[in-house]
Amino acid sequence: MIKIQKYYFTLVLLVISLAVMAQSTTNSPYSKFGLGTIKGAYLPQNKGMGNLAFGISSYGGYQNINISNPASYAHIRLTTFDIGASGEIQNLNKNGLSEKGFNGALSHLAFAIPVTQKSALSFGLLPYSNLGYNFTNAARVDTFNIEHIYSGEGGLSKAYLGYGIQLGKHFSVGANVTYLFGNLKQSASTEFSKYIGFLNSRKQTENSVGGLVAEYGVQYTTALNKKTKLTIGYAGNANTNLHTSNKILYTRYQKDISTDREFVSDSSLFKNNASGKLLLPTSNNFGFSIQKLNHWLIGADFRTTGWAQLVRNDVNQNLNNSWGVSVGGQITPNINAIANYLALIDYRVGINYDKTYMNVSQIDIKSSSLNLGLGLPLLSGRSTFYKINLAAEIGKRGTTYNNLVKEKFVNIHLGFTINDRWFQKYKFD
Repeated sequence: MIKIQKYYFTLVLLVISLAVMAQSTTNSPYSKFGLGTIKGAYLPQNKGMGNLAFGISSYGGYQNINISNPASYAHIRLTTFDIGASGEIQNLNKNGLSEKGFNGALSHLAFAIPVTQKSALSFGLLPYSNLGYNFTNAARVDTFNIEHIYSGEGGLSKAYLGYGIQLGKHFSVGANVTYLFGNLKQSASTEFSKYIGFLNSRKQTENSVGGLVAEYGVQYTTALNKKTKLTIGYAGNANTNLHTSNKILYTRYQKDISTDREFVSDSSLFKNNASGKLLLPTSNNFGFSIQKLNHWLIGADFRTTGWAQLVRNDVNQNLNNSWGVSVGGQITPNINAIANYLALIDYRVGINYDKTYMNVSQIDIKSSSLNLGLGLPLLSGRSTFYKINLAAEIGKRGTTYNNLVKEKFVNIHLGFTINDRWFQKYKFD
């Protein structure tokens, strides 16, 4: 009965996740470009180490799901369930002006189930990108002052099914079949906000995206001595065409200056449900880690994606290729401590740097952060183990140079991990 209740609880969480992850969880003018702010397939365990992931096969005394490299599934020995939420605190600065904001949402839902002693299956749901912005640029045309108003909302989600298996003593391989889906809604308006009787114009676009992406990974693990091991990993995906359905609506309207109400004068539907393609570019990611079993781990990652290849509806999006570096690790003072809880905690730290795919006003937009994390074990049962994972990213994106926006952010991530033997039979219960 307990096992049935667990499965039912999991199904309910999955349904809730599908609804919650469709919401926009960012307020960044830089999400206007490309597919929005790319999130990366990192759980709080990885985020606490600066997004370290690709060269990690296993770590700590608990089983963890490393979605970034499906080859790591081969090392999962217990049924593992991970659910989490995240919050983002932002401070936007431009020309001496600042604006603060907060967004929060469910961040991930992931499962892993051992199939054999050297393989496991994993599936779950998490965000792929977030689109959320609303800003105004003032301009002057002839003798008239006008305002260009830009807004957007939505994003893409990622549902995946993956399998990893160990081949021989040192190698493991794996793959995810990922379904990317979601809506990208954007609006661009031109308003004569200080003049009565003028017609304003607005262009509204909505792109619904859906399609399968194949992700793959490989890891090589070898012992450096009796208690220390080295893992080298690679993960990536090839160019993939996704399907899009597009709507474009042009509207002319008047605005009541005193009440801010809008009155539509006329509209013309330019395109409705026009089908198209979105070419998702190749990514290549490399990493390594050195781990002393149940005590400490250090590592580094390098990742790159060919975003200059991104084409949406036969139009190149004029993005740059991106690259990033992560360096981090964790330490558990004494995993066998009985009387000292602080010695049981996983302490994590890392740094993360990204040259994003955006170049605005001839300036490359970069992002960097200091990451901190904790893994807090909870009381466990005979075959069930629980852990709360916390992570904080303290960083910045962009610059105030050349009339751009500088973002300072603090992202908080919370995850709850369960290890259990849900699908194994016992002689006695």
